[in-house]
Amino acid sequence: MGDALVLMEGIDKSFPGVHALDNCRFELQAGEVHALVGENGAGKSTLMKVLAGIYRKDAGRILYLGQEVEIDSPRAAQDLGISMIHQELNLMPHLTVAQNVFIGREPRHGAPFWLDERAINQETQKLFDMMHLRLDPRTKVADLTVAKQQMVEIAKALSFNSQALIMDEPTAALTEAEIDELFRIIRHLRNEGVGVVHISHRLEELKQISDRVTVMRDGRYIDTVQTQETSVESIISMMVGRTIYESSPELPENPDQEVLLEVRDLNRGTELQDINLRLKRGEILGLAGLMGAGRTEVARAIFGADSIDSGEILVRGQPVHIRTPRDAVEQGIGYLSEDRKRYGLALGMDVEANVVLAAFDKFLRALGWVKQAETRRTAQKYVEALAIKTPSMQQRVKNLSGGNQQKVVVGKWLAANTDVLIFDEPTRGIDVGAKSEIYKLLNDLARQGKGIIMISSDLPEILRMSHRVIVMCEGRITGELSSQEATQEAIMKLATQRGEIVADGGTGANSREAQFA
Repeated sequence: MGDALVLMEGIDKSFPGVHALDNCRFELQAGEVHALVGENGAGKSTLMKVLAGIYRKDAGRILYLGQEVEIDSPRAAQDLGISMIHQELNLMPHLTVAQNVFIGREPRHGAPFWLDERAINQETQKLFDMMHLRLDPRTKVADLTVAKQQMVEIAKALSFNSQALIMDEPTAALTEAEIDELFRIIRHLRNEGVGVVHISHRLEELKQISDRVTVMRDGRYIDTVQTQETSVESIISMMVGRTIYESSPELPENPDQEVLLEVRDLNRGTELQDINLRLKRGEILGLAGLMGAGRTEVARAIFGADSIDSGEILVRGQPVHIRTPRDAVEQGIGYLSEDRKRYGLALGMDVEANVVLAAFDKFLRALGWVKQAETRRTAQKYVEALAIKTPSMQQRVKNLSGGNQQKVVVGKWLAANTDVLIFDEPTRGIDVGAKSEIYKLLNDLARQGKGIIMISSDLPEILRMSHRVIVMCEGRITGELSSQEATQEAIMKLATQRGEIVADGGTGANSREAQFA
């Protein structure tokens, strides 16, 4: 490894009600990939945003190439050679790749307002050649996959001659093949002497890509270790300050035979074809499949977020008409979207308001007055029941960690007295400690008699948590497996073969046949 690029010492940062960073340190060397890990709320992104000039530190010092520097803006960081690629990509979809790379710094031709498109494309192509990346600079960003958009962000960062590159959860939305391509680019950058900070919750990636790992917990620096000399279990122990077991608590046994939810012959355009499923009281039903298989579309159709062309939905054996999410809530169905920040929470509102939001009508008096004592009592009940970590009921939800935000969404639907809960990617973007708590919560809800549909792209999670697994491919259900029959191999076989379940009324793979085209 090369010389130290960055040294951060004694870094403090506070926000209203939250001491986010407490005497933190971090070191990045040239020519290394340095993983930064910790639970949600540990301070990883905050520390890197201080380095990238997005936040100003309250105390401490930053050395860059041995010289103390003040980084008071993202432009100041970029001028030094420090760039950050955020989890939410910051590209303009209607512009070309090259225009995005050089936005605000475009070469001019003749008059000041006349852009030199040829020069922009040529300079972008040079960056792609250096990265060994096959991509046309003239392509519109809207036409790119998420993985390719990641590559454009990297090229944009390198266009500033960045020597320190911070990547926040770069693999969260990528397939395995796309992750391999991203890691190839990262290794190439490392070999060119660039220092890469890799923030990730996917601990299985650490051995593949990182040289060193720094662990943070509760806004504090814990330790820095050599990746190849440290076990994942040891890293997890440092992250959470306690032992986390990868296996979840045992599933509740023998779900009740009462069918809470049944879907019959549901169709929606080309997205969903002949969907049939049943969910029992006290059951966790896993819904598996590759990206684009139609799992989220099923959830949105059941919840009334998307209209259906034909089919029938029954709740507790009775046909119901669900045309809007309000209809679904009235029937006791709650949907926890994979994008909880966009669809599940009012981020600018406090914890109390979010918990009672889905059942707000029952807290209203005549003339629209709110029964504040009841809203406070209800919110407190679910904050305690779900062990939501918050300084107060008045804390804004946007200031909570990802795991606690997820619990607030659960509390919202419990307060609305729902019996059917659809969890779409319930642990995406949250750390290993919070995952363990979410798994326990799902099991507890099943024991209370709730029926749960869990959509997940994480096959070990599906296998660990499901009484039964339904597999989809290209908008169809291609198979159903009991917990005893379900393996990663069996699920992947069904997830890559287009077909449909044709038998009627069975609950396991032996009672239905999958017919493959």
